[in-house]
Amino acid sequence: MLTVLRSSWALLLGILMLMLGNGMQGTLLGIRGGIEGFTTGEMSYVMSAYFLGFLFGSRMAPNMIRRVGHVRVFAALASMISAVLVLYAVAPNWIAWAALRVVIGFSFSGVYIAAESWLNNASSNENRGQALSLYMMMQMTGIIAAQAILNVGDPAGYILFIIPSILVSISFTPILLSVSPAPAFETTKPLSFGRLYQASPLGCVGMFLLGGIFSAQFGMSSVWGTQVGLSVRDLSLFVAAIYAGGLTFQYPIGWLSDRMGRRALAVGLSGLGAAAMMVAAVFDLNFPALLVIAAVLGGITNPLYSLLVAYTNDYLDRSDMASASAGLIFINGLGAVSGPLITGWMMGRIGPNGYFLFMGLLLAGLALYGGWRATRRRTAQSVQTGGFAVLSPSASPIAVEAAIEGAAADTSEDGNDISQDD
Repeated sequence: MLTVLRSSWALLLGILMLMLGNGMQGTLLGIRGGIEGFTTGEMSYVMSAYFLGFLFGSRMAPNMIRRVGHVRVFAALASMISAVLVLYAVAPNWIAWAALRVVIGFSFSGVYIAAESWLNNASSNENRGQALSLYMMMQMTGIIAAQAILNVGDPAGYILFIIPSILVSISFTPILLSVSPAPAFETTKPLSFGRLYQASPLGCVGMFLLGGIFSAQFGMSSVWGTQVGLSVRDLSLFVAAIYAGGLTFQYPIGWLSDRMGRRALAVGLSGLGAAAMMVAAVFDLNFPALLVIAAVLGGITNPLYSLLVAYTNDYLDRSDMASASAGLIFINGLGAVSGPLITGWMMGRIGPNGYFLFMGLLLAGLALYGGWRATRRRTAQSVQTGGFAVLSPSASPIAVEAAIEGAAADTSEDGNDISQDD
């Protein structure tokens, strides 16, 4: 661990500061949108636009890096992010915000790809897993800490938009000046969606549904909080609880996944999450109870992402694992684009609790589909590729490929032979 910190501290520090800026923007826009009088439907388009840009970026940024290199792409997209964060306050119009969110989603996607390929290259086979774990921890810690910064200024003014712009600008200084020379950029050609679905229908369907859940909780939580009248302090605590839950429960659920059938675990977690969301949708909960619901939501959905990636790899040859990661991420991104739009529509029709109802329905759908899959393929399969890697939904294919390859290698070295089913 210390070796990783010594070799990659600048990159990890830069990522932490970058996530402070990115973690602020989603929550802040929901609060400011309420102040500006934007409707729930208008804010749903604004929030969805980020994931549309992120999806385009995941497909286009690799070609940009191949043509002009990591440093130029990094610097260009960093400048774009910093400018957009300030322009939000300059142009308080929902259409302008939606356009800016496409740009910033695209830019963050490219930045993640560049940063993660650098980290992957700077790590050895022996410490790559530790490096990626630290990277994911920095991402989650940055988003959680960003919620506290929201309380230092007035969301109706400019200062809270200037702070993330400054943080993003500063974040690239240690990265660009201290990281080792940028490596040659290579990615693996993804598997066709047909082959990916044939290998694991539950993995594909589950990743699509999780995309909608993640985009709802990342994009619409602040819109929900504004509708129900939460203060900036309470809303920041609610959002922080989601990510704190995800950070806390990744490793315990990963430990369980290596000791029991992953499909059964995914179904159980999805059912538990659906029940928690339905409780929040039906009952008028006090704020401490809402914090518990938020922690349960993050503690289930974030590990489910890693669990479904590992589960899908259980039914792939090791040589296909890296190729499958890009396809899974694209499927997740497609689901993410529609999440805020449907959530906004439901909130407009039935009120703020449509936020919880939407996520509850998707989690219930995942549990039911997983249960149905148990009737379609009963035969247990002995696998030796089933390492669990801690992953973030914002991770690029570079990080996912490296994480799952490292997990598979660790499992092979340990000689684990786990019975799985699909």
